[in-house]
Amino acid sequence: MKQPQINGGAGNAPTAFSASARAAMLLLLAINLFNYIDRQILSAVVPHIKEELLANPESSGPVVGFLLKILGGLLGGNPENAMVGLLAMAFMVTYMVAAPVLGSLKFKRWWIIAGGIVVWSLASGASGLAAGFGMLLLTRCLVGLGEAAYGPVAPSILSDYYPVEARGKALSWFYLAIPVGSALGFVLGGLIAGSDLGWRWAFYLVVPPGLLLGLLCLFMKEPRTGAKPNAAATKPPEPIKQSRFALYKSFLANRSYRLNTVAMTFMTFAIGGIGFWMPTYIHEYRQAGSLASVNIIFGGILVLAGLSATLLGGMLADRLRGKIKGSYFKVSGWAMILGFPASLGILYAPFPFAWVFVFLACFCLFLNTGPSNTALANVIAPALRPGAFALNILVIHLFGDVLSPLVIGAVTDATGSMSTAFLVVSVLILAGGITWLFASRHLDEDTALVSKHE
Repeated sequence: MKQPQINGGAGNAPTAFSASARAAMLLLLAINLFNYIDRQILSAVVPHIKEELLANPESSGPVVGFLLKILGGLLGGNPENAMVGLLAMAFMVTYMVAAPVLGSLKFKRWWIIAGGIVVWSLASGASGLAAGFGMLLLTRCLVGLGEAAYGPVAPSILSDYYPVEARGKALSWFYLAIPVGSALGFVLGGLIAGSDLGWRWAFYLVVPPGLLLGLLCLFMKEPRTGAKPNAAATKPPEPIKQSRFALYKSFLANRSYRLNTVAMTFMTFAIGGIGFWMPTYIHEYRQAGSLASVNIIFGGILVLAGLSATLLGGMLADRLRGKIKGSYFKVSGWAMILGFPASLGILYAPFPFAWVFVFLACFCLFLNTGPSNTALANVIAPALRPGAFALNILVIHLFGDVLSPLVIGAVTDATGSMSTAFLVVSVLILAGGITWLFASRHLDEDTALVSKHE
């Protein structure tokens, strides 16, 4: 895989620091890959979970029985879709609440990542051991806890390895793991669940690779401050001593950071809802194929659309930087606006033609991944980036994919139509695009305030 180069000057050979950056990139990319495999395996086996763990509400135990009673009273009947959405919500609540705390730990950042990988890998394996819905709910919380140690720290490390002019491309490579890992999660979960092994083995098989990746993190060194090849420091930037409240207040006072976080929240709501429910929607509500075949097709679309869009988004925004004002936000904004009609096509076009709109919607949603995260790093000083990513994670998940799987499941249970629930997602895709275009007028100025000190 070809990586962005950081050279000591024009025509010079890559520095040793460039080799360190590439090694960090490869390892973090592999970790992020398994991060999203672990997340999406659950989505791939939703029908099996409903059949095995939610088919008999009267024997579900007191806690689960209480939840079923509350949701059943609100929605009527057996709210099994809302309950499955609760699994995704439990993961995301734990993830977003723990991320700001774990992101501010004073340990070495690679050690924090290693610990997080071990926790979420073991918790994923434990999901396969769940004898009831309550146990599965607990293990998904633990997966969220492990990923919270990784989420805010990994992009801050990568941002320190690469300077501002190469950061967009670097983060685009890193975020390639989202579509590829998600796709592998769908395919792996679908294939294993349909085999003689059964759906539980989909969770067991992700444990060994995760533990190995956690071990490799212990041998990594911190990047040089500010991602400059000639910098003498090898420690991470010292955090500015400031109360967490004051720190978060300063982040939200930053116009580009604030509006970027709002737009990313809309995007996260959309991706969370689409990613979690799409295989079930196509299989159960559109009856467009078996669950295994739907997972394989959807996984293939995620790989193709996600790979091309994630790379193109980062490289396009980097190329337009200096030519078009606020290029990172404009690329993200126009991608979301174009994704709006594509998302409507999924709901109303007949299958198999609707698969074309699935591809277009996924492509547009992933096109903004690199630019939006690059912009977030570019407007925050290096020493403050872990805290900035942690707050961003808290907000975008609290109001994004913490809610969307449960909302879509609840609306489906109440109306009997998942298409109606997906209309909410479509409107928020449009809202995200408009927000990024509005924010683009501030981005260059806010970036310049930080880049002159790097």
